[in-house]
Amino acid sequence: MRTIKQPGEHELEVKKSRFLCALARVTDEAEAREFIQQRRKLHHDARHHCSAFVLGDLGEVQKSSDDGEPAGTAGVPMLEVLRHNEITNAVAVVTRYFGGVLLGAGGLVRAYGGAVSAALDHVGLLERRPVRTVTTSVDYLIAGKLDNDLRSAGYQVVDTEYQDVVRFHINVPVSEVDAFRTWLAEATGGTAEATLGGLTHAEVPA
Repeated sequence: MRTIKQPGEHELEVKKSRFLCALARVTDEAEAREFIQQRRKLHHDARHHCSAFVLGDLGEVQKSSDDGEPAGTAGVPMLEVLRHNEITNAVAVVTRYFGGVLLGAGGLVRAYGGAVSAALDHVGLLERRPVRTVTTSVDYLIAGKLDNDLRSAGYQVVDTEYQDVVRFHINVPVSEVDAFRTWLAEATGGTAEATLGGLTHAEVPA
């Protein structure tokens, strides 16, 4: 799955109607609904505030609202764009300022979906990859070299503790844990061991 790199908004104009899409990262339904309400207050003079959001590591929670537009012409196409891009933990709100020209059902579907698609391009995306947090400890003599080697090899060092030894916490893609053990043994001459921690998700540019 993927998520948005940062919150943001982008405007699309279709036959004098303005479609202003705002995107935000959220972790639960309450946060998503709060963001939708914030957009309503901010643009209280607009006619519609249609929305869609996807939540969960596998995108298992998916909801949308047409907010007064003809059924299926706003929230559903917005949700489809999020699903097509495999986006999760994000909410999209498209505020419409009516321009006086009726767009028809097909025109609305294209406008609402297009507004979300353009906004996603505008804010950028991150990949969410399953990783295991691995801990290893070394003495101070080789800690600097190992830190360098880890980063050069592309491993994500998420924390470093300096106590009687130097303890590194590294996010390793689940599929690469065995290869990392081998790499670590070679990089430290067999002096360091990998202790496996919990599973989480790391975010990298899509």
